[in-house]
Amino acid sequence: MVQKAKILLVDDRPENLLALEAILSALDQTLVRASSGEEALKALLTDDFAVILLDVQMPGMDGFETAAHIKRRERTRDIPIIFLTAINHGPHHTFRGYAAGAVDYISKPFDPWVLRAKVSVFVELYMKNCQLREQAALLRLQLEGGGKAALGGDAKEPAGLLAELSARLAAVEEQAEALSKQLDDESADAAAVATAAHLERKLTGLRRALDALEPGAGGGPASLPSPN
Repeated sequence: MVQKAKILLVDDRPENLLALEAILSALDQTLVRASSGEEALKALLTDDFAVILLDVQMPGMDGFETAAHIKRRERTRDIPIIFLTAINHGPHHTFRGYAAGAVDYISKPFDPWVLRAKVSVFVELYMKNCQLREQAALLRLQLEGGGKAALGGDAKEPAGLLAELSARLAAVEEQAEALSKQLDDESADAAAVATAAHLERKLTGLRRALDALEPGAGGGPASLPSPN
């Protein structure tokens, strides 16, 4: 069973968190609340998130400061951040949001459909990356000579394991290709397009490594692409 992605919602106003939950509930993912920047940073210590929706105006540690802390941590610096703000002080204020590491900057009131669509793109990219990490782990197991896989716990012949890995990778490749076409057809965020391209490059590297293991390929153990 594919695990649900976690989405971090950060806002000091309970009514705003409730509204975000209502908008994003249709995505059927795990929504995690944080009522302050400090609470958000604590949540990020233990859980992995697909995307963060971060309110700018909060007492104490505001959204900009919270984002700066997130981007300084190696574990969390690549998590996409969408800033939400009820005020707009012009281009300088928006630039500050992007400079803090945000992939998007949305002013309230916002279109619920647009917000949900933006978040869904990052959730899909996150899920594809999770699948890619799984394929890389299984392939490493084969390279290390493990004839037993985490594919049900039974011993498998190398050829059978390779065939199963290839089929699993093909499914991820098909989904990634469909996602890339969707991003090409829509006015997608540049960050989402770049992340999708990065994912496709990693999939290509993993496919080459897997092909090198096929009987008759004539190659030694292939180096695996980093899943990050």
